[in-house]
Amino acid sequence: MFGSIKKFILDLNNEVSDHNVYNGAAALAFYLILSIFPAAIVVLSALPYLPIPHLSRAILNLVSQVLPRQSAQLFTGVVNEVVSNRNGGLLSFGLIFTLWSATSGIYAIMQQLNITYEVKEGRPFWKVRGASIILLAIFFVLIVGGFSLIIGGGAIQGWAGDKIGPSKPLLILFAAFRWAIVALALLSAFSILYYFGPDVEQKFKFITPGSVLGLILLVLASLGFRFYVSNFSNYNATYGSLGAVIVLLMWFYIGGLVILVGSEVNVLLEQRHADGKRKGQKREPR
Repeated sequence: MFGSIKKFILDLNNEVSDHNVYNGAAALAFYLILSIFPAAIVVLSALPYLPIPHLSRAILNLVSQVLPRQSAQLFTGVVNEVVSNRNGGLLSFGLIFTLWSATSGIYAIMQQLNITYEVKEGRPFWKVRGASIILLAIFFVLIVGGFSLIIGGGAIQGWAGDKIGPSKPLLILFAAFRWAIVALALLSAFSILYYFGPDVEQKFKFITPGSVLGLILLVLASLGFRFYVSNFSNYNATYGSLGAVIVLLMWFYIGGLVILVGSEVNVLLEQRHADGKRKGQKREPR
């Protein structure tokens, strides 16, 4: 058993090296940082039209807990400016350009996932861009749905607290519920991205080894990087006012690396299966 695990790890390391995953993650970080603020504009411009109170605040609170302090302040500052200067034009004339910019990160991920499968993109350009817009819409639904449940859970927590008084087990229960919803949304995002992203034929699976590994690595890497930046590093001393942008870029690099490694795990396991696709194959063997 240990021998097979060791061989799998060695094979995974070889695939990561052969596919230049580290360079691919750097490219993803570049496109993601270009697309994150337009994506935030699209999402946060639509939130005020939804009958869900305090949704923007809940999203910003989670961002502040996950991102390093400098990057969280940069992100929330832009978000607060967008929310405070609500403009219907963002949902009309500027929508096409904003959507194009917002989906650039997703489009780049789709191209990198093709590399993990060693296939060339055969879908028309409009279809790939359209798929990236659809994925952005799906992620929007996941965000709204997840945080709606979190807000609803908070309301129930407040009601229960009024009825039975302050209770530590109650706080722990609802804190666990909150993070379970976040984990479920992230797992859904990984699964959807791995299914629709590459130009290959495959069956949709909500839970895959790569998506579970990606979720675990993303949480651990985010918390670890946040701890490192807060306690052992001072990017502002090196980069000045650009420190927050550099930290955000590094966080996106870690996220891109996690996404690609998770995909490599899925591909490697599929290739080991008798009915799975081989390298470069887009269709499953008949």
